[in-house]
Amino acid sequence: MPKTGHAEPARLAAVDRRSQTLRAYDELRRRILDNEMPAGAQYLEQTLADELGMSRTPVREALIRLSDERLVGVRPRHGARILPVSAADMAEIYELLTALEAMAARRVAERGLNSIQLTRLEAYVAGMEEALARDDLAGWSAHDRNFHNALVELSGNRRLAQVVAMFRDQAHRARMQTLALRPKPTQSNREHAALVTAIRNRDGAAAFEIHRRHRQDAGRMLLKLLAGQKAEGL
Repeated sequence: MPKTGHAEPARLAAVDRRSQTLRAYDELRRRILDNEMPAGAQYLEQTLADELGMSRTPVREALIRLSDERLVGVRPRHGARILPVSAADMAEIYELLTALEAMAARRVAERGLNSIQLTRLEAYVAGMEEALARDDLAGWSAHDRNFHNALVELSGNRRLAQVVAMFRDQAHRARMQTLALRPKPTQSNREHAALVTAIRNRDGAAAFEIHRRHRQDAGRMLLKLLAGQKAEGL
């Protein structure tokens, strides 16, 4: 039997550190995207490590990864600063989301959906309507996010879904920041319902145009709200 010496404990320690780093990354990223860690706030590594119940090393590695995603700015001996939402970045992101999601909508309509898949989209639209009836904007936003996620997933193009998910996550923080400032999104609900009808009719051209306009309008509104808040650049 080969002698392993300290190899096995070292391997287990490395696996545990990677696991801790991933846990720190997931939790900090969630807090940033949901604005629990607001733009402009400063955090020391040790403070975050204490909150997460782990050592500073996985927190530092998580912050470096978040820095690569332009969510935080890391400063040696000063911890991390949460970077503000940039209107310029959102303009670029919504330009890409508009093109990619409209393409996904056309692809979904042309491929066609079975009754279970159509019912899934219809349930999200119904959830949005019910949330608005309760004036529950957070609930509406959750159903809206699920609708868009499902739409791209149902396109059947995994790479498209991965790229869109990355941009949608980046836009999520700005959407949550401006959610209470936007008009009641009744028109958005009508557009979602119209898109489902186009998909049911397997009308790819209509699905593409409905969703293109929907995303363009959402982007214009978001940028107007961010400009009103005088959002800083990254």
